[in-house]
Amino acid sequence: MSDSNSPTARDRSTPLAGAPVVRRGGQWWLITSAGSLLATDPTFTGELDRFAAAKSAADRAVAQLRADRGARRRRSR
Repeated sequence: MSDSNSPTARDRSTPLAGAPVVRRGGQWWLITSAGSLLATDPTFTGELDRFAAAKSAADRAVAQLRADRGARRRRSR
């Protein structure tokens, strides 16, 4: 499964959970209609890192639940 918030993929320019932030080149950027602004506050960027990691873990757990559910359905046929 491709996960845009995983640690190996976080350097891609993908919005985090639909939020107006992206991680580019190891830095968080706030995106607005007027342009981009580098996020430099370590507390804020640390929270973004933690949120991205938690979202990635949740996405993996949901994918595993779906895979397990599909496997059970195939076995019950």
